[in-house]
Amino acid sequence: MPPRRKVTTFNKARAIAWLQDGVSKREVGRRLGVSHSVVVRLHQKFQATNSVLERPRSGRPKKTTQREDRFIRRQALQQRGTTANIIRGQLRVATNTNVSTKTIRKRLHEVGLRSRRPALRPRLTAAHRQARLAFCHNHARWTRQQWADVLFSDESRFNLHHHDGRARVWRRQGERYNNGLVQERVAFGGGSIMVWGAFSFRHRTPLYHIVGNLTGQRYRDEIVAPLVLPAPHQIGVQAVFQDDNATPHRARLVNNFIQQAGVTRTNWPACSPDFNPIVHLWDELDRRVRNNHPPPRNLQQLLLFLQIEWQAIPQAFCRKLVNSMRNRTAEGIAKRGGHTHY
Repeated sequence: MPPRRKVTTFNKARAIAWLQDGVSKREVGRRLGVSHSVVVRLHQKFQATNSVLERPRSGRPKKTTQREDRFIRRQALQQRGTTANIIRGQLRVATNTNVSTKTIRKRLHEVGLRSRRPALRPRLTAAHRQARLAFCHNHARWTRQQWADVLFSDESRFNLHHHDGRARVWRRQGERYNNGLVQERVAFGGGSIMVWGAFSFRHRTPLYHIVGNLTGQRYRDEIVAPLVLPAPHQIGVQAVFQDDNATPHRARLVNNFIQQAGVTRTNWPACSPDFNPIVHLWDELDRRVRNNHPPPRNLQQLLLFLQIEWQAIPQAFCRKLVNSMRNRTAEGIAKRGGHTHY
């Protein structure tokens, strides 16, 4: 059933005209995007009053005029980071109208503007955007088969104690610090481990535990040589290796080693985690560890859970991520190298 929403006077008149032409009430509701009951009540009201206009209602009139409502909306759209209190002051200076911040928020809610936390993304300079756009243009015509030959890789850090900043609890006033309503945190997550992994449409490497600092030599000897070089045998002769621009990844000895081994490597744009589907694979791995196991007691147990769930993730999930690459590059072009929703 379509969601109920307010019907404008113009659409009310259209609905009555359709009903008089013999269109069914359900079809009218479908055309307007409202429920069947809304059309029924509208028709009953028209039969009783012969009008679609709202009847006069009792209650306090609006404190702001339409012009002031437009001013409030324009200020919020021009300065997305502004507050209701600042808009309130701007309205008082411009029109000598004094209203509460609650009224400001109500006017913004009426036009679909609500305060939300901004999405967190890496800072993009003009050079970053240009490089991202060039990458998207160069890969815009890649087929799914070409993306299926790419081995996507990355490192990720997992904390022993997980803190979900999106958690919510139901509570009454004065219950903020009651037992069961407080989310306890451990400093620095109680310790963490760093792992490296890679996957493609048909293949997945083992999850490698990185102990200590990862240098270029360690990256070459412990990851690239044993885990990346065999990839063409698992993926195909057209295999392409993807890694980001971290310092160990782009060390000269690593570049020479990969070139001598004959491995094809992507020219990955900097500050582009939204183009790498393995980021979503890390999220899925973290969810499976937190949901399918009791809380790990130590780092060794956390590593064991990660390795178990890494192998348990269905390959169909990986294929879905790889197939999203065409949409990622298309959105990158549409955003002219800017941030995507991925």
